[in-house]
Amino acid sequence: MNYLQYFQHAKDAQQEMLRLSNETIDVILTDLANEIRNKTSFLLEENQKDLNRMPTDDPKYDRLLLSEHRISAIASDIEHVAHLKNPIGGILESRTLPNKLHIEKVRVPLGVISVIYEARPNVTLDVFALCFKTGNVTLLKGGSDAAFSNTAIVKIIQTVLERHNVSPKVVTLLPAEREATEALLQAVGYVDVLIPRGSQQLINYVRTASKIPVIETGAGIVHTYFDVSADVEKGKAIIHNAKTRRVSVCNSLDCLLVHKERLADLALLTEPLSHKEVELFADEESYRQLESHYPQHLLRQAEESHFGTEFLSLKLAIKVVKDIDDALTHIAQYSSKHSEAIIAENPETIARFLHTVDAAAVYANVSTAFTDGAQFGLGAEIGISTQKLHARGPMGLEELTSYKWIVRGDGQIRE
Repeated sequence: MNYLQYFQHAKDAQQEMLRLSNETIDVILTDLANEIRNKTSFLLEENQKDLNRMPTDDPKYDRLLLSEHRISAIASDIEHVAHLKNPIGGILESRTLPNKLHIEKVRVPLGVISVIYEARPNVTLDVFALCFKTGNVTLLKGGSDAAFSNTAIVKIIQTVLERHNVSPKVVTLLPAEREATEALLQAVGYVDVLIPRGSQQLINYVRTASKIPVIETGAGIVHTYFDVSADVEKGKAIIHNAKTRRVSVCNSLDCLLVHKERLADLALLTEPLSHKEVELFADEESYRQLESHYPQHLLRQAEESHFGTEFLSLKLAIKVVKDIDDALTHIAQYSSKHSEAIIAENPETIARFLHTVDAAAVYANVSTAFTDGAQFGLGAEIGISTQKLHARGPMGLEELTSYKWIVRGDGQIRE
């Protein structure tokens, strides 16, 4: 198949995006939110076709699943994006030089943004809304697992665009086959930035094979450290929420670190997890502590491989640490630099943890479930960047912009 036509259409659509006013963009996004609600039954039917092809015990099943509640939430997020201030055209810096040259540093769109993702149909709408708001063209490469859902969503988006006399080419869904991915990775001169969302395997492949600049959204290997000064009731609620709220997302808890002097509280901390059938992989000390307190069919002795694993399921590793230094060392070794948390009451300990841990989001006495663009007030998100160049953490509107220098003069020449 000739994929060049898809890339050329996306590049050509850039000029149309630059002609759209902020008012038009916001009207279209609001209309899209309403259309998504109106087409809920259609979306659920198409989503079910995808779900029928996936085992229910697959960790990706929950990510693939759409429901009336989730569709309503997505529509609300789109409306939120419509009401946010558009950063495009914002002046980041302005000054007049002694030679009377007036220089401005102004936010501009990145251009054509392509996102490669797996079984997450909500990503289709999140990405489009944020890209469209910031004047970027959207080029999507979804996985075959969500092919019916993604096709249905893009059809709705393009219908709304045509209703407002905007080219449907400002959003393109590439065919689901792997060959489209390989072609996309070589689309130099057509695509400005490539953002992979999905498994660590997908991200590693894109990072090493792409000839296009990549913003990496890494896997979430998430830790929470329960300090000697921690409050048990806070800890119990935070750990339960971080692990069980939604196990298939990248901000869910993977490893609990417990200060050795609080080992006696471990049974209390993990008791709510047993009601959700969370399987624990406990190191030697924590296993002995839990052996007579946690359901035997859910308690396993940890192996080295369990530390540094993103479970994306009802599984949790537990390790006893000597002190905060031991906890920081473990996190530095196994963290994917996504989200890390401390539960503590000692302000000096909290300050040290927040200052030392190298991650996109670092929490004190808060569930890591909050690492999310909508929860951070960004409306939605493109993904969680775990790298340090250009963007880090939840990527919202500002992260989809670059800048250019605008220089105004009155005939000056350089000597």
